[in-house]
Amino acid sequence: MGSTSRYASERMMLTMWSAPRSRSTAFERMMMERGDFTVLHEPFSHVMDFGSATVLDRQVTSEKELLSTLKELPGRVFFKDTTDFHYPELLNDKPFLRDGVHTFIIRDPREVIESHAHLNPAVSRDDIGFARLHEIYDAVAEATGEAPVVIDSDDLIDRPADTVAAYCARVGIPFDADALRWQPGTPRQWQRTERWHEAAAASSGFSRPPRQYARTVDNDAQLAEYHRYHQPYHQKLWEQRLRLA
Repeated sequence: MGSTSRYASERMMLTMWSAPRSRSTAFERMMMERGDFTVLHEPFSHVMDFGSATVLDRQVTSEKELLSTLKELPGRVFFKDTTDFHYPELLNDKPFLRDGVHTFIIRDPREVIESHAHLNPAVSRDDIGFARLHEIYDAVAEATGEAPVVIDSDDLIDRPADTVAAYCARVGIPFDADALRWQPGTPRQWQRTERWHEAAAASSGFSRPPRQYARTVDNDAQLAEYHRYHQPYHQKLWEQRLRLA
């Protein structure tokens, strides 16, 4: 992927794309703990949802302006973003897709759907995000000629050190075992969408808090339809997941 030289040269754009509710915020918190990346929180979805995003000290108000701003950032930058929105400018920006190190995280779609519906009872089929996530995956693969890194969040929970170490090796950054633990709290970047990040804010590492939901894929016909639609996209990404030794 050529990313080792990017880290060594002090400039790197590392991204993680995720369907909502896929534990990407916990991964972002680990990246904050490392301290060697400037971490941005969901700039694409903030532009689409709120009409603006803060990139360091700059307010951007469109997807095109965001892409231009990200390209100008110095140093090592990490951001994660979610695919409850469609990003046409991103998909058409081949240089951005080619020059960054774009990675992906997935979670069992049943869990994603039930968690999402709990927080947003009016969630639509496309809000679930696996189809759009696969669309970005394909766009990155086409732009780079390489298969992007995909991690399964169950591996991240069950074997955090092994998963993060394998991820770091693939994208060309040092593994920092100390960053796997952190102090609970809500970083400033999360405050705009705080209610979506309560579990990550309460955490001190990668964990699987037990949850039960009233609406499930098994008892709600609409959620079951969402699951039938998104499962094939998740399966395709799961087949490309990073295999642990």
